[in-house]
Amino acid sequence: MLQKKSPIRRSLSALAIASCLVTGVPVISYANGLPGLTIFGGPGREHQLPFRLDFGGQPDRWDRYRLRIPARKLKLAASQFSVSYPERFNGKFDPEEIQVRVKRKPIPLQEVIWDQENNLIEIYPETPVPAGTQVELVFSNVINPTFGIYYFKCLILTPGDIPLPRYIGTWDLSINR
Repeated sequence: MLQKKSPIRRSLSALAIASCLVTGVPVISYANGLPGLTIFGGPGREHQLPFRLDFGGQPDRWDRYRLRIPARKLKLAASQFSVSYPERFNGKFDPEEIQVRVKRKPIPLQEVIWDQENNLIEIYPETPVPAGTQVELVFSNVINPTFGIYYFKCLILTPGDIPLPRYIGTWDLSINR
């Protein structure tokens, strides 16, 4: 004897499937945003910095990196930002298209130096960025490397007679296939 499914039972099944699909969409959209779960290696949770890859982090494609420094991490004023990256990173940067944004507004830069031999980008604002300020380093026109995880480390130099280098944290960028 065949049993007919009631309309209520069918509606509940459809609702359950739809809610699973809708809940999964935000997870997919944030995949190249804030750091996720690191199982092996990488910086400790207290040293991870938030970031966003605007165009999905696809290998060998154009992208824009938004490397963020929360206000709580910038405990001293910064007269220079140094971003180092691993030697195996084979992407390309455009120093003319690098910005420093303070409270979401770009500030004037004195100079940006991309030292390819030492895997380092040095950014010099015209005036020091005050302590306790939210900062975003925006790297536009980046050509992503091949797939993998790349640890970008951030140091600042403090203004004054004896500039002191200070480690701020690490962005662990993931380039996906």
